[in-house]
Amino acid sequence: MATSRQHEEIVGEPSEQRQRSADRQESETPTADRTILTLDSATKRYGPEVAVDELSLSVVDGEFITLLGPSGCGKSTTLRLIAGLERPDEGAVRIDGETAAEAGDGPFVPPENRNVGVVFQDFALFPHMTAAENVAFGIEDLPDAERDGRVEDLLELVGLADQGDSRPEALSGGQQQRVALARALAPEPEILLLDEPFSNLDVDLRVEMREEVRRIVKDTGVTAVSVTHDQEEALSISDRVAVMHEGELEQVGAPEAVFQRPTSRFVANFLGHASFLSGYVQGDEVETSVDSLPREQVHGLQSEYDHTELDVLVRPDDVLTTCNCNGEADGVITYRRYLGPTVLYRVELDSGETVQCMHNHSEKLELGDRVDVGLVADHELVWFPVEDDAGA
Repeated sequence: MATSRQHEEIVGEPSEQRQRSADRQESETPTADRTILTLDSATKRYGPEVAVDELSLSVVDGEFITLLGPSGCGKSTTLRLIAGLERPDEGAVRIDGETAAEAGDGPFVPPENRNVGVVFQDFALFPHMTAAENVAFGIEDLPDAERDGRVEDLLELVGLADQGDSRPEALSGGQQQRVALARALAPEPEILLLDEPFSNLDVDLRVEMREEVRRIVKDTGVTAVSVTHDQEEALSISDRVAVMHEGELEQVGAPEAVFQRPTSRFVANFLGHASFLSGYVQGDEVETSVDSLPREQVHGLQSEYDHTELDVLVRPDDVLTTCNCNGEADGVITYRRYLGPTVLYRVELDSGETVQCMHNHSEKLELGDRVDVGLVADHELVWFPVEDDAGA
């Protein structure tokens, strides 16, 4: 199976703030292949536990990349290695070509000298300071006029131009997040780190803010590394997604590539609902227990896979289920989850396999209904060997 497709860099337009900000961005527009962050076989242990295991990753200038994975997978530790809050036990961290941290007695640049901004999960605003004072906190060494202009620019950029005198307690959660983002951007960092930035917001605000944060990041042209366990969040705002599992990178690529062509069963299962149908390659078709697929629709089935058993990955929208209570059906509905606009069903097939499907809320299927199952995918599907969990 093919690995992730190569990232195509998106170069943000200069921010339409003060002319000096636009001039700075125009003069510093990097080449397309400029690498800002490199993790070179970075490893971090806590006693016998390996939190990050020989992780290697490169991030290009202006890219928005998200480390995605379940709790305990090592993504937050990776962020701490980048920020300088932890030192790698093996490997190195490089920022804009310079070594920021190396294992053993190698170089170690402290966090305050790494030119890295951080937006923490709880925002960590100073409650006794106004929004403007919070934003100005990291740039107090600038001349007064320049500092005040920078604060004004950033409050305007994050949509809080009229809230400069407000203290955090008077601001909503979304407004506090914007202030935290402006404060992290104030020193004009090379890299912006976002640690579960939307987890403390309610659902509706979370969607609004992740779109707003992406806009702000792209307007400023900063390179951003975010951490989350929320698949929808990662897929919707990132240029690339790096899926982590047990301290290792499982797959890195554009959101569409990682979702549509997962290279492991873990990635397939973690990025949305996944079902696996047993298949058999026979001539120009792949026969499954519910339907036959054109061989050309299943990715990467060269001639050497003739007469091979395999597992085909299908998502709920690849499957159509229809009630057949009085006839010969494929299986029975054993699970139903109402989601508002849609309903997710789980069908136990007579073959012993289980498949999930998604229907419009107006279609009435009930637990215990006998149903026919068909494959309606109009795109390429991926497969995995029956023997193990490796991607094909």
